[in-house]
Amino acid sequence: MKTKMILSLAAVAALGALAACGPKPAANAATSTESPAAMSDMSGMAGMSDMSGMAMDMDAGVKKGTGVGVITAIDKTANTVTIKHDAIPAVDWPAMTMAFKATPPALLDNLKVGEKVKFYVLVKGSDAEVTAIRQQK
Repeated sequence: MKTKMILSLAAVAALGALAACGPKPAANAATSTESPAAMSDMSGMAGMSDMSGMAMDMDAGVKKGTGVGVITAIDKTANTVTIKHDAIPAVDWPAMTMAFKATPPALLDNLKVGEKVKFYVLVKGSDAEVTAIRQQK
């Protein structure tokens, strides 16, 4: 009985040690990983003030692009912004209206329905999130 308990505890400890060796989440997963050179036309966007020195650790299935459109709805409870946007060739999208998750949610704080915006989007499968957005004049 004592031997079984010791073996069980050893197995749990080994599993814990293996779990600790797995991949670590990014320190700030809500931050975009766009290169500083590509940021030249996006300077001043909320959530993207200083991208220098950031690691380029993106999943292979993630597409990223910049879009322009008009805000048609904002849902701060669900942390989403709906944008009627032009085509975004970088992510293979035609012009359409769709809701995006806002990451971080604070991106929604100064936005208004009817505003024209420029935004940065990350797409993985059917999930799309806006990680930076600014009003266009």
